[in-house]
Amino acid sequence: MAKVEQVLSLEPQHELKFRGPFTDVVTTNLKLGNPTDRNVCFKVKTTAPRRYCVRPNSGIIDAGASINVSVMLQPFDYDPNEKSKHKFMVQSMFAPTDTSDMEAVWKEAKPEDLMDSKLRCVFELPAENDKPHDVEINKIIPTTASKTETPTVSKALSSSLDDTEVKKVMEECKRLQGEVQRLREENKQFKEEDGLRMRKTVQIGWTQRIHHQCPWYHPGNEPTFL
Repeated sequence: MAKVEQVLSLEPQHELKFRGPFTDVVTTNLKLGNPTDRNVCFKVKTTAPRRYCVRPNSGIIDAGASINVSVMLQPFDYDPNEKSKHKFMVQSMFAPTDTSDMEAVWKEAKPEDLMDSKLRCVFELPAENDKPHDVEINKIIPTTASKTETPTVSKALSSSLDDTEVKKVMEECKRLQGEVQRLREENKQFKEEDGLRMRKTVQIGWTQRIHHQCPWYHPGNEPTFL
């Protein structure tokens, strides 16, 4: 029995082209059109399901309508010497009356009712001469302008630093120097107070010891020996 010819129109018809670089997700679109007077179910399959994300990957196209399918290639290390063997297949069939359970619809579909179209994947890298000329000009003009404006900007920055920033820095230095001097004086005062307290403590200690051994002794009341 002859295979049923695909009723959906595909754009593109035979190849899905992905243009690098491939360091990020690369998306290409596949347009499916239904030129018939009946609703058509479709499903998109691939030989490399882990490498692609397809949205939507299945559904129903109304009569005379079309739908855009986004095919997203995941990032990978591209080798120009390696040819892509990835392929896609668009499978379709006329929609039955009851489409509430699409999983059952596809499972119960007869092989003679299924239609399919195959596309191969092509990876391309942008050539150097494909870069727009105006982009290169835009790159050159800002560079030239920045070189021309550099002395003016530097002069303005220098003037700004001389007038404001330097004064702020000098005032901050003076404030810090005063703070350091104040801390030194406080430290010196603490040392003097500590020394005075130590001398008083020693003097009181000796006085108590002498008084214990010589009850008659009081400071300023030393005995006179003739």
